[in-house]
Amino acid sequence: MILAGFFAGALCLGLILGDWLYFVRLTPDASRYGCGVARTHDRFTHTTMTQLADRFDAGGLLTLPHGTARFFQDLNQIVIRQKYRLFAIGFRTLWPLKGLISLSPEGDALAVLCRKLTPWSSALLTGTWFALVAAGMVGSLVALFIEGEMAALGGVVLAFGIVGLGLVLLLSGALTVVFAYRLESARLMTVYQELREVLEGARLPS
Repeated sequence: MILAGFFAGALCLGLILGDWLYFVRLTPDASRYGCGVARTHDRFTHTTMTQLADRFDAGGLLTLPHGTARFFQDLNQIVIRQKYRLFAIGFRTLWPLKGLISLSPEGDALAVLCRKLTPWSSALLTGTWFALVAAGMVGSLVALFIEGEMAALGGVVLAFGIVGLGLVLLLSGALTVVFAYRLESARLMTVYQELREVLEGARLPS
């Protein structure tokens, strides 16, 4: 039984690690991989698709101060992600983001749709955690009601305690996710702004 549990844990960890490694790859198939969490519209002015392609190297790569971009000319898409270092200094969250930018020519400009993606494992584990906390709180209240504990004052106090604890867990989890999203989104948008400045001919700080 212990061996089976160990194997299941190792398999789950391997799936999460594989999900993250595939998520950060800069390939055409991996660039579209991930759970969409937000999208923004923008416009690159005085930039054609040909001028844009000239900003990237022969492999479609462009190195930015805080990240990397890759252009897929046949798909009219750019994928951006921040730099990931093995021993990076700074706080890292469990909800990394990358951007998938879709381009549409509009005269001498390009219409831009940037989708923010996070690994599926991060989204699924987060949703599962919230569902388990909510189900545990409701299940405990139902069990108290079925057993007749709610008829006594002690049972009512216990029910309020369960609800209070459940709400605290849900609120703390929500705050953690919101904080992580804002942090990762700010990092991703830094890379996006660097890309925008390069594509529109602005000078990046060294």
